[in-house]
Parts: sequence; structure tokens; C-alpha cells
Amino acid sequence: MMIEKKGLKDAYSLKTPEDSINLYKTWASTYDDDFARQNDYRSPIEIAKYFEKYSNHSNTPILDVGAGTGLIGEYLNLIAKEIDAIDISPEMLNIARTKNCYSKIIEADLTQQLPINDNQYGAIVSAGTFTHGHVGPEVLDELLRITRPDGLFVFTIHYKLFKKAGFDKKLMEIEKNITKPIFHEVDVYGSNPDKDNGSDKVIITVFRKI
Repeated sequence: MMIEKKGLKDAYSLKTPEDSINLYKTWASTYDDDFARQNDYRSPIEIAKYFEKYSNHSNTPILDVGAGTGLIGEYLNLIAKEIDAIDISPEMLNIARTKNCYSKIIEADLTQQLPINDNQYGAIVSAGTFTHGHVGPEVLDELLRITRPDGLFVFTIHYKLFKKAGFDKKLMEIEKNITKPIFHEVDVYGSNPDKDNGSDKVIITVFRKI
């Protein structure tokens, strides 16, 4: 019996945290090969690149939000040593754990209060979490809570959702708590793109907590 490969159509159709758990439960073991490598998924390496550009020695520890199989961690591990991973999928986190690039693995629903103390992290990074069917801008309040003053944020927002999902309004709402955001628009995929979403772009959003 042939198992149908999962893809962006499945990911973009998610509606609830339970949907995410169910999808990534079956996708985790092949995600890196049949999605990330096949489509030359660029967001994780772009996040690592911009983290290196904007970070300083105080931006540690780092929390990789929606870490999945640890794609950001693999690149950041070459730059910084204290990185934690948080994700709703235990199966995806199990793959991330095998890469030995995270100090701590946290299984949690990002749409709920996180089991993390105030002012815990020096940086927040994320790729592919603020996208179709996943997590909305309301999560930024909780991420700000757990980040220290002057903590750095570097994360992707799917370009079609920046206004549609209200990320632009949320950034205005929290503007007194953050530095003026810097935006970089980058391609999500490289040389072998997904046939339906190969031209997708993300807005890499960078700011610091005041």
C-alpha cells in the first residue's frame, strides 16, 4: 500500500492545534527529506543568517518557536550554543532531539500560556510557524512575556498573511514594547519548489523587546 506524501496543501489546511498534532504525527519521520530538502526550504537558513546579522552576545539563550524537526537549530548551532526548542508535536520534537543542537525540548501549545518564566530568553527565532493554518499574531504577547528586555526577535511571517491575519495591526499594538521592526522579504523555496506554492515569500521580521 502506497502512503501518500504530505505537503504544503496539508499544512496550509490546518485549523486547530489538534489538526497540527495529527498532521505532524504522520509527517515527522519524512518531513526533512520529502519537504525541506525536496523543496529547498530556505526559511530556516535565512533566519539563522539574519540572527547572526542582528544578534549580540547577550541574545542567549535562544528559543526556537515551532521548532519542528530542528531545521533552524542545525544552522544556529554553528553560531550559538544555548538553544531550546518548543513545538506542539512530540513526533517532530523527537526528530529534533536526535540532532543534538538543543539544550532543552519543550512540548507545548503556542496558543496557550507557555510553561516558561517571565524574561527567560535572550532571543526568539521562528521559521514557518506564522503561516497558513498554524499560529496567529496573538502569540506575540506571550513570546514578549518570556523574553528579556533587549531580547531579539527574528521570525518569518507568510507574506499573504501579514495583513490578512493582522500581523501588521499586532505590531502596531505592541509598538511601545518593541523597537521599530525591520523587514526582509525572502523566497521560501529555492531550486526545486513545490509546484503549487513555489513562489511563496515570507517577511522576516526583526525587532527587540524594549
